[in-house]
Amino acid sequence: MPERSNHFSQFQLKPAVITALSRIGFFEPTPVQAKLIPAILSGQDVVGQSQTGSGKTHTFLIPIFNQLVPDVHQTQVVITTPSRELASQITRAAQQLRDQMGLENVTIAELVGGTDKQRQLHHLEKGQPQIVIGTPGRIKDLVSSQALRLKDVRTLVVDEADMTLDMGFLNEVDYVAAAMPKDLQTLVFSATMPEKLKPFLKKYLHQPRFETIPTTAVIADTIENIDLATKSQDKDRVIQSLLKILNPYLALVFTNTKERAKELAAYLRDQGFKVAEIHGDIPPRERRRVMKAIQNLDYQYVVATDLAARGIDIEGVSHVINDGVPRDEEFFVHRVGRTGRNGMSGTAITLYGPDEEAQINQIEQMGVEFKPMKIQQGQLVPVKGRHARHQRVATTNRLEPNMIGMVKKKKKVVKPGYKRQIKNALKRERQKNNRIAQREARRNTQKKR
Repeated sequence: MPERSNHFSQFQLKPAVITALSRIGFFEPTPVQAKLIPAILSGQDVVGQSQTGSGKTHTFLIPIFNQLVPDVHQTQVVITTPSRELASQITRAAQQLRDQMGLENVTIAELVGGTDKQRQLHHLEKGQPQIVIGTPGRIKDLVSSQALRLKDVRTLVVDEADMTLDMGFLNEVDYVAAAMPKDLQTLVFSATMPEKLKPFLKKYLHQPRFETIPTTAVIADTIENIDLATKSQDKDRVIQSLLKILNPYLALVFTNTKERAKELAAYLRDQGFKVAEIHGDIPPRERRRVMKAIQNLDYQYVVATDLAARGIDIEGVSHVINDGVPRDEEFFVHRVGRTGRNGMSGTAITLYGPDEEAQINQIEQMGVEFKPMKIQQGQLVPVKGRHARHQRVATTNRLEPNMIGMVKKKKKVVKPGYKRQIKNALKRERQKNNRIAQREARRNTQKKR
């Protein structure tokens, strides 16, 4: 493949890495990957100030797998994260890259607190994993008990360093790093750079490359992003209704688990939809057959999981539907990126429940603008967004108790000019309260005299 400045081939990666990236749907590096992968490949220490969705996970995973020595069955890489959830996300991404490279014999251990320590000790007795991903406390425990040996580690990644500091885990990371060789390559990623983090950086990093990563995700402006609150509605029926309303050229429906993918695909088939499934339980031969059929546009609807579907690179995907918010905001970028390609328009609809509003807010902080909509009489219609609702609630809570009753009463009897009347009444109430406060202040002053 000829080298292009906007392709991963520009980094002189191993052919197996390039092939694996293509299979999972990674064709062009994000800005942070373009800036930092060459530095990491050259052996430099790196500090990346990053937010979610910038592509930082693969910024370190790609060089790690490019430089991994599969025949050396000792721990070569340690990745620390402050939370079990983040460790799980990175583990899944690492397993996917490993499998697409055909390195099934490379061992990846997820070592986190809250799990069976004895079982982990048993596995470590059998052999040392080449890549360790976990929380600082559990990794420290296993190192201090001499079950996990770090004398051959070549790369340490400290992800979400500021959160690690805030949660009080930096001492554990310090302990783990001290057990590694002195010529260690250290990669630190953090949303902010607090002063208390700098002594650690000075201790373990040698002339590091500092890079600030853009906080907004790159999503084509040809894509319309819609969010749809499911509330207490059945998601299966909501998706069924959406597919009927949209009548897409080709729709990809993403689920967070393969169990959910099977369940949803079965439901849609029962409703008469011809649906293709792509997830980890589909055997390789069947997967190739399904992929070929999708390429030939034999299917109008595809239900897929994130890790299995990243290899889908099909022109003409008109719609992406998220069956809930992805567990990793970075996955949101890749899901949505399946549509709106090559200047064509696309629509991405994200369903969310009441417990997923915080995740929607996080995606918005990446620079994504959602259009809130709902299904009404067989059509998608705009509605007021979450922010307008929250603002209304907050405003109501700021009213004086006796004024709330007046507002409610006025809303029941709608007469011309009622808004002006309420506004004037509120103004009078505030003036009254100010006069009372001023009198009290004068009295207090006189008493002091």
